[in-house]
Amino acid sequence: MTTPTTPRITALDVPAEQVAAEVPLRKAIARETALGAEAQVSALSLSLFFATHPDVHVSTDADYPGWTPGRTA
Repeated sequence: MTTPTTPRITALDVPAEQVAAEVPLRKAIARETALGAEAQVSALSLSLFFATHPDVHVSTDADYPGWTPGRTA
């Protein structure tokens, strides 16, 4: 009888430093998920995305000329 072997990861598609940086955020997401706080989980997930994708475009004031925050009319 043969014993099944557990596959081992031999290479990561992201640098090990990036994986290590994600650990605290992933732990925080897991804690919030356990508490059932969906809004907080969404915010933490977005933080994780931005932390691991530093080159993603984020809008700036230049993207919305003339826009006033909180404007009602």
